[in-house]
Amino acid sequence: MSEAVETDLYGALGGEAALRQLVARFYALMDELPEAYVIRKLHQDDLGSAREKLFEYFSGWLGGPPLYESKYGHPRMRARHMPFAIGVAERDAWLMCMAQAFDETLPPGPARDAFWERVVALADWMRNREG
Repeated sequence: MSEAVETDLYGALGGEAALRQLVARFYALMDELPEAYVIRKLHQDDLGSAREKLFEYFSGWLGGPPLYESKYGHPRMRARHMPFAIGVAERDAWLMCMAQAFDETLPPGPARDAFWERVVALADWMRNREG
């Protein structure tokens, strides 16, 4: 992948519209798929706030506007998720929904591949318990 794409995944992926579509599909899948119950139950009934926060986080994380940081400060994603038991099953359910959302909303290519690598690493890093 070119260095330009690596430093601006936000733009290479399609910016705000693409990320909003990805995040909306991700949370729709979390609601629809029985296999996602293990992570769905960790969220509030209304996913609107979670959807917006994930979009804002991805925006800054991928080189776009630092929306999450502007509103909430440093993301400290692992610390913010520490109250929730996140193990292998939760990580895998989250990644299952995200993989399907990626497949349905983002075109194949180097930017998507680089984003996916980061997402997988993030999901594993969020684990805070064995099993």
